[in-house]
Amino acid sequence: MSLPNSIGIRNIGIVAHVDAGKTTTTEHMLFESGRIRSLGRVDAGTAQTDWLDVERERGISVRAATTVFQWNGCTVNLIDTPGHVDFSSEVERSLRVLDGAILIVSAVEGVQAHTETLWNALRTLRIPTIILINKMDRIGADAQRVLKEMNQYLSPDLIPVQLYDGVEESFHGVRGLKEGLETEEPHRRKAMQELFEGVLERLAEHDESLLHSYISGEAVPESVLFERLTGLTRQAVVYPVLFGAASKGLGIRELMNAIVDYLPPPAGKPENPLSGVVFRLERDKAMGKIAMVRLYGGRIQNRDVVRNTTQEMDEKVTQIRKVHAGHHEDVGILEAGDIAGVCGLSRVRIGDVIGDPGAVPPAHRLTTPLLTVQVSPVQLSDYPQLVAALQELSDEDPLLDLQWHQEERELHIKIMGPIQLEVLTHALQTRFGLQAAFGQPTIIYKETPSRSGFGFVAYTMPKPCWAILKFHIEPGPRGSGLAYRSMVKPERLLPGYQNEVARRVPEALQQGLRGWEVTDLKVTLVDGEHHVWHTHPLDFVLAAPMGIMDGLANTGTTLMEPYLHFRITAPEEANGKIMHELVLMRAVFDYPVIHGERFTVEGTIPAATSLDFPVKLSTLTGGRGTFTTRFDGYRECPAGTEITRPRRGVNPLDTAKYILSMRNALGAQRS
Repeated sequence: MSLPNSIGIRNIGIVAHVDAGKTTTTEHMLFESGRIRSLGRVDAGTAQTDWLDVERERGISVRAATTVFQWNGCTVNLIDTPGHVDFSSEVERSLRVLDGAILIVSAVEGVQAHTETLWNALRTLRIPTIILINKMDRIGADAQRVLKEMNQYLSPDLIPVQLYDGVEESFHGVRGLKEGLETEEPHRRKAMQELFEGVLERLAEHDESLLHSYISGEAVPESVLFERLTGLTRQAVVYPVLFGAASKGLGIRELMNAIVDYLPPPAGKPENPLSGVVFRLERDKAMGKIAMVRLYGGRIQNRDVVRNTTQEMDEKVTQIRKVHAGHHEDVGILEAGDIAGVCGLSRVRIGDVIGDPGAVPPAHRLTTPLLTVQVSPVQLSDYPQLVAALQELSDEDPLLDLQWHQEERELHIKIMGPIQLEVLTHALQTRFGLQAAFGQPTIIYKETPSRSGFGFVAYTMPKPCWAILKFHIEPGPRGSGLAYRSMVKPERLLPGYQNEVARRVPEALQQGLRGWEVTDLKVTLVDGEHHVWHTHPLDFVLAAPMGIMDGLANTGTTLMEPYLHFRITAPEEANGKIMHELVLMRAVFDYPVIHGERFTVEGTIPAATSLDFPVKLSTLTGGRGTFTTRFDGYRECPAGTEITRPRRGVNPLDTAKYILSMRNALGAQRS
């Protein structure tokens, strides 16, 4: 089976805040395209893209599901992403491989905090986007209110390209630009003309020729308007807005037409150098690990040997599959612009680049796990199996960042929230047959240098060894992470030794003076020395952490805590009590905005003080308040805050004990 040319492909994803209707929309598109014969339902656990047991039981998506269907002569690779913030890592990895997106916003709930997070990611990556205002048939639906919210919180460049008939129970469909003015009945022609002129006016803000026609009153043919709308949408300059009620299948065919019309085909050609990225992993009992690959150039066929550039190794492809909600179809070939599952890459990891990295777009961090939790087997004899299971789950979701402390026999993972723990518990039990106990989640703090300073190490005893390093450490901007560079000339410290130091610095910063990761800093290797006889490369593995920790001891570190941006909407009578609670939680917020009998307040709040606030808000408002949050970065803790984490392993500041410990550990490698 040969795959179509990339001009006839659309790689799109559906993203939204939880419960906006992503999976229902996907289900109806699969049905309308003929991909499935009967409609499933999320609440009944029969939706095609919610194929994991836990998704069917809970009625939520926890994994990004890849499916494919044909529409208007086009192959549409569709990724249905989870909407709950606990599973943002799935969305994060999917965004990297998309050429276009559908952002779904509920006509009832409107723009929510996670909607803004998703929108900001789409804009950062400049992904062309169609917006669907869904649930137009629900009580409380108000498309005009939601449009105002979207213009305020998302972008002023949103352009409604449809008229909708009715609202709430009377909603019964939409009509779009392509139907043409001449086909309209007289009493509807005026509304369609106003829609046409509204689109023209908004497009003229971005197109000089349209602006000239608009100002001079020249008629603009529908074909020209549609061409400009398509072009500006594909450039991520404007964003068409559609309407629908996915649960009833209303507006679905029009949405599918818009996918083909407005969203761009992928770039890249099969004759270009091989270039692709692994964006997720699946498991198959017969084939083992299946790497979902988006190809940007070249082609891969069964039995090809491909280069994993990230890990600098070659592996042989055994099979190429198209994946549809847990079902696989062998296609034998993957060409530029397309997405498929590649079998045989047994050592591949998420994010690995296949072939030339030049055409692969950068990854975008959507959110950050803010909680850490210890995992223990219920049966002590299951400890080895639990380690292997968590490692496999961590391979599939790298943000879990499994920390295995072998000496203490402790396992720690990072999580986004409590629902993720429920899903992990279920996965360990059903997939691996393991029962695990999770400790109480705790906030992940971080450290940053308090001032600039130097770190020095001269590891020259006991012989044979020789590694001298001098680091300059200084604070960096908030959110900048680690910036490392070397100023040492090769004749003073060989490039191979410098590369070893560069690899070890991030590892050394995993535990600072208080035991937390050190971030937002600049580290410069300003001097170094090796010995022609006594130096071994592993000497720098041992020396780098000692030099870094010596530097941190000189600079001191400042404790930082994660902050959230929040939005609270609640009845006006609860205003005073909620404001009091916000002050107690150290929140910084704007003046409340009153609308009707409710008010909205936005601001930032420490994650540590607000963990239990959703329950308290429900009590204060009788269940009528909403509290939505998104990660807003790390900030300094209040003066006097002292929260430490036990150090794992020997502290490099205890040089004698550390050298002895490391030499024993490295002895086998050195020999």
